[in-house]
Amino acid sequence: MLKRIISYAHELMAATIEPGETVVDGTCGNGKDTLILSKLVGESGSVLAFDIQSQAINNTRTLLVTEGINNVRLIQDDHQHLAKYVEQELHGKIGGAIFNLGYLPGSDKKVITTSTSTIKAIDTLSEYIKSGGLIILVVYHGHPGGEVERDALLEHLKKYEQKQFNVLQYGFINQRNSPPFILAIEKKYV
Repeated sequence: MLKRIISYAHELMAATIEPGETVVDGTCGNGKDTLILSKLVGESGSVLAFDIQSQAINNTRTLLVTEGINNVRLIQDDHQHLAKYVEQELHGKIGGAIFNLGYLPGSDKKVITTSTSTIKAIDTLSEYIKSGGLIILVVYHGHPGGEVERDALLEHLKKYEQKQFNVLQYGFINQRNSPPFILAIEKKYV
């Protein structure tokens, strides 16, 4: 049976992330992925959760408090700057990362992720990710500016060296209204 986009993204995370690891949510939004990552790494692991919007940080904080989660560091900054935070927190390799690209549901639709910022973030993460680890991008592109980010990401990721990375595109091509799709970047065992 084919998996829905978000379900498949979560399944991929669960298959590769291990307890005790440090992981990244590049766009914490309303906190749903942050919560899942937190549970996957357990009390001995940690999550670095980024967002540029205070509303997203507050939404995520509220969810984490409600759930009794305390292994997450919320960071209000652009994910392109994640290197400085990763270097502070990391005691090994990053276990995995996820990004939901586009805009924060229920907020200003003019505040969107951009290809420049996202590409810098994933290129940085590709250096820190463990062998066999995944960087998952859920690409929402049905909004003004979304197609620009989508096209730039696809072009950029086609250039990732196949001896070092597998890059998967997963999505439904017969759905209307620019359905989201997944780009999953797997660092190979080399």
